[in-house]
Amino acid sequence: MSSVSSLNSLLSSATSTDSSSSIDISSLLAAATGASSTGIDVTSAVQAAVYAAQAPERQWQAEQTTAKSQITALTSIQTALTSLSTDADDLNNLNGSLAARTVSSSSSAVTATATAGATIGTHSVAVSNLATAASWYSPDVASANAPLGTMQLNLVSQSGTTTSFSTGSGTSGDTLTDLASSINNSNLGVTASVITDSSGSRLALVSSSTGAANDFSVSYGAISGSSWTSTSVASASTALSAGSFQVGDGTSTSTINVAAGSTLSDVASQINSSGLNVTASVVTDTSGAHLSIASADSGTVAVTGDPAFSLTRASQGADASLTVDGIPVTSASNTVSGVVSGLTLNLLGTTSTSTSGSASASTPATLAVAADTSTITGAVSQFVTDYNSALSLVNTQFTYSSSSSSQGVLSGDSTTRSLQSALMGMMGYTSSSSSSTSSSTSSSSSSVLSLASLGITMNNDGSLTLDSNQLSQAVASNPSSVQNFFQGTALNGFAQSFNNTINTFNDPSTGALTSEISNLNQTYTDLQSQVDDYQNGYIASQTTALTAMYSQAEIALQSLPTTLKQLQAELGNNSGS
Repeated sequence: MSSVSSLNSLLSSATSTDSSSSIDISSLLAAATGASSTGIDVTSAVQAAVYAAQAPERQWQAEQTTAKSQITALTSIQTALTSLSTDADDLNNLNGSLAARTVSSSSSAVTATATAGATIGTHSVAVSNLATAASWYSPDVASANAPLGTMQLNLVSQSGTTTSFSTGSGTSGDTLTDLASSINNSNLGVTASVITDSSGSRLALVSSSTGAANDFSVSYGAISGSSWTSTSVASASTALSAGSFQVGDGTSTSTINVAAGSTLSDVASQINSSGLNVTASVVTDTSGAHLSIASADSGTVAVTGDPAFSLTRASQGADASLTVDGIPVTSASNTVSGVVSGLTLNLLGTTSTSTSGSASASTPATLAVAADTSTITGAVSQFVTDYNSALSLVNTQFTYSSSSSSQGVLSGDSTTRSLQSALMGMMGYTSSSSSSTSSSTSSSSSSVLSLASLGITMNNDGSLTLDSNQLSQAVASNPSSVQNFFQGTALNGFAQSFNNTINTFNDPSTGALTSEISNLNQTYTDLQSQVDDYQNGYIASQTTALTAMYSQAEIALQSLPTTLKQLQAELGNNSGS
């Protein structure tokens, strides 16, 4: 009896220490005492009892599942309504899709772009000349890195500001590349570049902006010294550009005129016959040929130009000249804005001219500003598409499914049912007024007073069907009336009315759907708290108590055969009796 009592104590201690563990009481007893009765399956018995006790939990979890499904469905509807509300906002925007404009031109010389809401109509534009940039270029030299002569190149702005650049110092700053870099680093509004082709390399100077105010000129400053060297050219017979420069000996000065096609030898001859106390010669070396002038008596040589580097003007900075609707206009740029409200003109060439006798006249381009039918119909079509998507999500909640033998999770939700009615109800909206027909449309064009006027009709399930042809015709014939239907006289038309209705459901702060989703989330959280509290409190304690109770019962059952044998032995009963 003492061995049974010890085992009983051991098992009681084990069950109280860890009631959640699975203890095979029958097997332990059989091993310890030799008992072999089937006994009680403690683990199964406890699980069955706990499962029955967890019935409230399963109910709460089912409610959680329903709440989660409802939240998912409502969120999908809310997202669809947000897209639909965005469409309505665009239709209600004075600068939105309904205000989009296109501009066509009768001439390739002039194009234009229009801002949203630009007045529909036509304009006449005649272009006499385009705005041009000032540009200069130098003669060819052997290469971009060939040494330049001793000179002072002056760039003179239209306002008279002079910026000078000196070369021929014998340092690394004596090449076309370095001269171009120095000019660009000066930020004068002039872009310098070196152009290299089969003829050699030359410097190109172009004003960064067009217009007369950005014109500039080129001059040369006086360089003084005991000698002077020109820029190198390919050979002594290389033809020079026309120009002139002055040479002085410290006492007298002579102007040397260079005819087009002259050579350095011709220039040297002029200088030597000028009577100045200087000597000119042509020197040929590895860089080519250059003019060298030296004082005959160690005096001063002053030179105001370089015959081998005489820049030529390619174009003069000039303003564009045009006439817009009979009004003369000048512009420093070929992109002209502010002349016609809402239009930006792009001048690409001069308009054609016709000659009658001794007089010539320009044939102006006609610019036609019209509603952008493609953009407008696209915006309305997008609204219809997004409306149908939103309504479909709502309708699905009230559609019976034969596979599940039920409706959607929101079939009993009054907010969703109200939303369905509101969406369908808005499709019957009728405008109370229509704007007057624009000047570019026929006076017989009918006003747009309903969605049906735009080719939008409702089907039996509340969805919409769009007749694209009818919509395009309505936009083309009377765009102002289409815009007025959606926007009203003061942004109080269909689009605003529709959004007001949507916002009662979808407003992020006060919308009915927003509130319902918030309530469902709170319900889900509260249910989870109930489940957790019930599981950690009542179920945990019941599991411990039931495990202990069934374990004790099992011990008693397994101990019974041994106890009976001991009693029989004490009473003197043998096994046979």
